[in-house]
Amino acid sequence: MHVTILGGAGFLGRKLAERIAAEGNLAGRAISAMTLLDQVRATPPRAAFPVTVIEAGLDNFETLRTAMPEGTGVVFHLAAVVSAQAEADFHLGMRVNIEGTRNVLAAAAALKAPPRLVFTSSVATYSGGQDAVITDATRQVPANSYGAQKIIGELMVHDHTRKGFVDGISLRLPTIVVRPGRPNRAASSFASSILREPFLGEEAALPVPEDFALFIASPRSAVGWLLHAAGLATGAVGLDRSINPPGIRATTGEMLAALVAAGGDRGRVKRVDDKEIFDVVSPWPAKFDTARARALGFAPQPPLNEIIGAFLEDDLAATRALRTAGS
Repeated sequence: MHVTILGGAGFLGRKLAERIAAEGNLAGRAISAMTLLDQVRATPPRAAFPVTVIEAGLDNFETLRTAMPEGTGVVFHLAAVVSAQAEADFHLGMRVNIEGTRNVLAAAAALKAPPRLVFTSSVATYSGGQDAVITDATRQVPANSYGAQKIIGELMVHDHTRKGFVDGISLRLPTIVVRPGRPNRAASSFASSILREPFLGEEAALPVPEDFALFIASPRSAVGWLLHAAGLATGAVGLDRSINPPGIRATTGEMLAALVAAGGDRGRVKRVDDKEIFDVVSPWPAKFDTARARALGFAPQPPLNEIIGAFLEDDLAATRALRTAGS
């Protein structure tokens, strides 16, 4: 079986590709080849099967068809313009997050056998603020362009699945912490920075109060959920193809306490006022009832100390090397 990862140069795409290469199979099926597509060149993992790297965006249908040859059984669609960037550049977000996803679905639908397509949506599709409790039946009312664009993507995946063009699953990922590497343009980037920069001897800005809560998950959990979604039985999912994975709620104060417990320097984190970021994240809810995801076999997110421990074990050394090389 051929596997395609769109957004293969991003941190989740890299981790996902490495996990698939190490295991050599996916959902009980042997991997024959893998393609990584991204706007910047992805680094192929060591694998027992061929890995093709394509440096391109989502705007060209023929390029996407090349990335999804006949025999493609699973497509992971991770490529996106992230939250703050999509808010700042509305038209770029529309081109990539909506038109790009439309192109991806069209290319996948051209395959003779409909592939399992795993689409990364976001909890930013919801609003309601800190007091809201999100269930599987909660109506999605986004408070930013990124959230709106992800809802549209979910609906396109749903309808392409209903028509039999693909076998789609949309995962509304929580805020992922701790992200390795450098800060990105996601509005939630601070959630990783306050746990990452202190271990690198650098300062981090905290643009929200310490009682502000986020719904979070680790990269390890996110990769596990993506792999689980790839093999999820179609009949178990039913008509609703969107799933809220079981992350955890944590305030930034709790995150800083966990930082200290892990040996990090809380003094490196400075409270700042950033209205642009706060306006994007303040409507995001942090309380989720994820009963459906757990019933479907998605593993719960371990607690904060394990999230930080995973970063220290998996990514601190590589992130420090990246920062040193770039200085």
